[in-house]
Order: sequence, then C-alpha cells, then structure tokens
Amino acid sequence: MSQRTRALGSLFAALLAMTGIGAIAGTSAQAAAGCKVDYAVTNQWGEGFGANVTLTNLGDPLTSWTVGWTFSSGQRITQAWNGTATQSGNAVSVRDAGYNGVVRTGGTASFGFNGTWSGSNAVPTQFTVNGVACTGSAGSTPTPTPTPTSTTTPPPPTGTTPLAINGQLSVCGVNLCNQYGKPIQLRGASTHGLQWFPGCYNTSSLNTLADDWKADVLRIAMYVNEDGYVTDPSGFTARVNTLVDQAESRGMYSIIDFHTLTPGDPNVNLENAKTFFRNVATRNAAKKNVIYEIANEPNGVTWEQIRTYANQVIPIIKAADPDAVIIVGTRGWSSLGVSNGSSSAEIVANPLAFSNIMYAFHFYAASHQDNYRAEVRNAATKLPIFVTEWGTTSATGGGTVDIASSTAWLDLLDSLKISHVNWTYSDANESSAAFRPGTCAGSSYGTGQLTQSGQFVRSRIVTADSFPTS
Repeated sequence: MSQRTRALGSLFAALLAMTGIGAIAGTSAQAAAGCKVDYAVTNQWGEGFGANVTLTNLGDPLTSWTVGWTFSSGQRITQAWNGTATQSGNAVSVRDAGYNGVVRTGGTASFGFNGTWSGSNAVPTQFTVNGVACTGSAGSTPTPTPTPTSTTTPPPPTGTTPLAINGQLSVCGVNLCNQYGKPIQLRGASTHGLQWFPGCYNTSSLNTLADDWKADVLRIAMYVNEDGYVTDPSGFTARVNTLVDQAESRGMYSIIDFHTLTPGDPNVNLENAKTFFRNVATRNAAKKNVIYEIANEPNGVTWEQIRTYANQVIPIIKAADPDAVIIVGTRGWSSLGVSNGSSSAEIVANPLAFSNIMYAFHFYAASHQDNYRAEVRNAATKLPIFVTEWGTTSATGGGTVDIASSTAWLDLLDSLKISHVNWTYSDANESSAAFRPGTCAGSSYGTGQLTQSGQFVRSRIVTADSFPTS
C-alpha cells in the first residue's frame, strides 16, 4: 500500500546514465570444445554503451569461469556487474562473481558491463572460456522493439483459463505479451499481508477469485518486515509457494511480491531478497504462471539505489528462471517518481539492462489523480508498466471509495493494455478491502459479502478478457 505505515502492515557502482532503451540483438559463437558465448549491446549513447554477455556451457560442468575477448576499436569497460572485469589494452577478461561460478552442462551464466568507445563500436568476434577458444561471430545492432526469441509458433491453447491460453509470458516492447507474442492485459487482486490475513486465502476464497471474479492473476503480498518474512523465512517461503500452486491449479498467474515498505530502501533487505528469490525461483522455474516483483514500494531512495538493488537480485532469479518476467518497484512508493517530485524520465534515461523487465506503478484513486494519470500515459509509450497495486480509496487504504477516479484509472489502463492488481482481496477493516470485516472467518465469499470497493473491482475484473492467439 502507498505512502503510509500500516498498523497491520556491491557488486558494482551505479551505472552510467543511458538515453534510451535498446533491444538485445546479438549472435553467438560456439566451439567444438563445448562453449557458447552470446554478446549483445543493449544500449548505445554518445561514446558510451552497455552490453550483456551470456556463457552457455555445452561441455563438462564448470566450477568457475573466465570469459575473454579482444576489442578491436578502442572500447574500454568502465563498470561491470555479476563478474570482475580486467582489461589490458584491448584484451578483456571477466571472471565470475563467485555465486555464479558453478555452471552445469547446458547451464548459463551472465554478466553485464558499461563501456566507452571511439571510432566505431565493433562487436568482438572471438571468445575464450577458461582459455578454450569459442570461435564464431557476434553482432549487435540495437533495434527499437525486442522480438520473441522463439521462432516456433506454440500450438493452439488446450484450455480456457488465462494460464492455458497465454502460457509463458514475456515483455515485448512496452507490453506484456503471451506465448504467441501478442500484447495482453491481466487483471486481478492482491492478498493483504500473509501474516495478518492467512484465513482469507483458502479453497473457497481462491475458487471465488478464479471462478466468480474471473481473475487472471493473484498477487501474493509477502511482507518482509512488519512481522513478515524476517520472522520466519522458511515458513513464509512455504506459504508463498503454496499460493503459487493454488493459483496455477486454477489457471491464474501469480505475482510473488517481496513486499518492502518499511524500511523503504530495498538494499536493507538485499541479502534476504537474494536468499528468498533464489529459493522461490529455483522451486518454481518450471512453472509458467510465476511473475516476480522484487521490491514493492521503494521510498526515501533514489532510482540509482533501486537500480543497485535490482542489478543484484535480477541475476539471481534469471540464473534459475531465465524466461521469467520481473517487475521492479519505482521511486516514491512505486509512483514512477511522481510522489517524490520526479518522473519516469529518470528511468527512461537509465533503465535496467535485462530482458523481460517491467516497472511497477501504484495508485490510490482518491489520492492520485490527473497528474499521475498524465505521467502513466506518457511513460507507457516508453516503458513496460505493470500496476501491481491500486486502491479505490485514499493512499491510507481508508476513507471514501472514489468510484469516478477509479473508473478514470481503469479506463486509462484498459486503453493502454496495462495489467493491474487491486488492493486488497481481504476482509481488513478498511474501505479498500474487497470483503466485509469477518468474512474470512466464514466460508462464503459471494457478492453479498462484498464492500462497495469489492463490488466495483469485481465488476471491472469479471468482464471478458481479450487474449489474442493469432
């Protein structure tokens, strides 16, 4: 929830400023010795550039690795992450960062860097891994919009649930896309804190969400502090995994929300985040219904501090679940910076250099109105946005339900095909809750138990989805 405390509720320096989003567009080099290296320029600006490098191990398991190449045109690495880079003249070597040194046969390891160039930014054509040549070529020309990595068209869906139709999700351009590469919009609801409302997420309530509300997605709000994860890491991890399974069995997507709110600096919980996401990503890697939200509402921090956190957590997830969609919180309680007097321009100028990344936006209809809507309308042409939390009330979670502003918000999100999740699918004693207080102590979650907010939210979720497959 936004801008309040609920009573119920390095590996590297900051990267250089970037002026736009480039697509990963690289070819690979493969050698008979059993290594494959993909080198991709992700951004280029003035005399600077950013790149990602992925090693695929096609030989015996590795316990450590060093990737080497020679630049041909005066490029120099200035900053690196997920690896330690050294450069002598044009010769470059990047050693693993320790935690990503073990690479099984068929496994991958990735690192990234920023650099400078003069003359031309030629792409390296030869690579070594632990001194063994990986011959081939690599090319990289940024393009405006990423294209799906698979050239094989998935077969027609065999079911009618959101998950059955859409399958593995990805980010294409500024959109969330389904297995057919078509932009889609997911609509759903968020749990309240699992430590406070465990009884609200049972067979009956989840059936209601999937079958009566026709929700596409359940956001699992796992508070980190405030009597949450830090009090019982294994217990809360198990609760999250159980809800992931429950959503999957009902054909819904699930957002695993690392619900940081107090303190607002996600770096405070960096080690907890690494442990948690390593566990849940490894456990759920084979599932197609999992989306990861790595920092709920950063506040009191800069975008650079959020980037520092994200650039260390994202590789942990991708090492286990490389195709996953990952949502990153934004400055000012995930307001794209607006609540701190900033804007999405700082993200556009300095985005995260990974594939399948989206940026979180949160709003509460009675508190966040025309100026916030204008920012979302502007940002949506440049950034992939997912509204992982919104409420019909003020940012306190209480007060009057603002139907007019809520309607304006959802009409805007529908027009932009931006996915959204409502706060909150619970019986909390606040007007933003979907159910009347005491509902979760019983077994009925029908429309007679809905609050004014719940009635409105259900009416907007229950309408037919539009999930194109061709």
